[in-house]
Amino acid sequence: MVKQILTGLAILVAGFAVAQQKRPNILIIISDDHAFQTISAYGSKLTQTPAIDRIAKEGMLFNRAYVTNSICGPSRAVLLTGRYSHKNGFKDNVSGRFDSSQHTFIKDLTRSGYQTAWIGKWHLESAPQGFSYWKVLPGQGSYFNPDFIKMDNSRERINGYATTIIEDIAENWLDGRDTSKPFCLVIGHKATHRTWMPDIQDIGRFDTVNFPLPSNFYDQYQGRRAAAVQDMTVDKTMIMGYDLKMFPSKEAADKEGSIRRMTPEQRAAFDAYYGAIKQDLDRRGLTGKELVEWKYQRYMRDYLATAASLDRNIGRALDYLDRHKLTENTLVVYLSDQGFYMGEHGWFDKRFMYEESFRTPMVMRFPKMIQPGRVDSSLVMNLDLAPTMLELAGVKSTEKLQGQSLLPLLKESNYKGRKNLYYHYYENGEHAVSPHFGISNGRYKLIRFYKRVEGWELYDMQTDSSEMNNLYGKAGYEKISRKLKKELSGMIRRYEDQEALQIIEQPVFPAAF
Repeated sequence: MVKQILTGLAILVAGFAVAQQKRPNILIIISDDHAFQTISAYGSKLTQTPAIDRIAKEGMLFNRAYVTNSICGPSRAVLLTGRYSHKNGFKDNVSGRFDSSQHTFIKDLTRSGYQTAWIGKWHLESAPQGFSYWKVLPGQGSYFNPDFIKMDNSRERINGYATTIIEDIAENWLDGRDTSKPFCLVIGHKATHRTWMPDIQDIGRFDTVNFPLPSNFYDQYQGRRAAAVQDMTVDKTMIMGYDLKMFPSKEAADKEGSIRRMTPEQRAAFDAYYGAIKQDLDRRGLTGKELVEWKYQRYMRDYLATAASLDRNIGRALDYLDRHKLTENTLVVYLSDQGFYMGEHGWFDKRFMYEESFRTPMVMRFPKMIQPGRVDSSLVMNLDLAPTMLELAGVKSTEKLQGQSLLPLLKESNYKGRKNLYYHYYENGEHAVSPHFGISNGRYKLIRFYKRVEGWELYDMQTDSSEMNNLYGKAGYEKISRKLKKELSGMIRRYEDQEALQIIEQPVFPAAF
């Protein structure tokens, strides 16, 4: 009898292990400030991104994926919690600190038997909780020879380039995992965050390319007061030394911690490359628009060279899944924490609800469910990933989430997508971007700015995709303005955004509509 009981228990345990193995694995790769305009799967001619393109080709590309708050830390907090910034408490990078004790989808997965890990950029100002394993960069982290915070809160410096090192650590964790259990791994890349520092092997990769100026590079911001007062232009804000490595001397470069931490070999290559560019710049004596456009070319070359390593290491992650026969049963998601300006409106950075920063690249692959080569134009948000991961894993959340599971969309079965998107940006400091919230239905976008600038903006994305012509208050747009205001008010109440609710009820000139 005892033998029979033990045999039965062994069968149960083995059956549980098999069931666990059949549960889907999840790999989320999140980058920083990676513009969809620079990804060839999205039609970019600026560069090629074969690894990201591979995910899209073998899975699906989301053509209208957006974020709730276009800034680094808050975007990650939304990803983890499936709740807007005003609900998870991390609204901005200045005063924000993520309360790691709160509910996250990771905690639900860990509780249900998943092995969970976050490796790389975290940027939430608190230690991760609820993960089986974590190893994260402090703050923004460094591109060269980065420090990592370990689970015992000690620090370790690893020589090399951050993007490659993060992938190395991720693969090492996968090598040591319990293969009888499913995993959820988040790889958080520092790339392509400012300041853009390419891997040594990628330096100069785009030096022979002359990038076309965006058509609105010399935008004068007529009718858009918030755009007019910002401080994020390539012309006036981009710093010759800090951003473009055009230092007046070696001593000046030494003051930058990101450079000072380089090995002698890295520093020699760095100095040789940027030193020659600086000598050429001094010889040419550029001023006015010639200098501005020179800065733009340098920005693009460094940014895209930094992104080259990102794509290469995403390719390594895909190859790892192939080698270990994990591809078929692993959902792979690639996205950025927000979009980024590549000279549109004369800008770099993000923050605004304008399309380039509001919209994020997002591609998914899951051979068991997603037909290859799909392109979807549903309105989706980073808010939706938490409920999607839980439903895919067959796990019920212990908390109410504000996102909407995309699983029916992935299955192509009765997906009722969003009619509208709600956005709220809070920070009132960096780059002088005025706080604002708004609504977009894909065609029209209505934005309410407050604090720094008080006012409304309305755009017709069908006729003005570059968002140059503010239609708010103009004849003929009264009806759509009223309609969107009513819908915006409804979304604010549904998402329980009390700050926005107080503001939207305040009159602001022009008072019409």
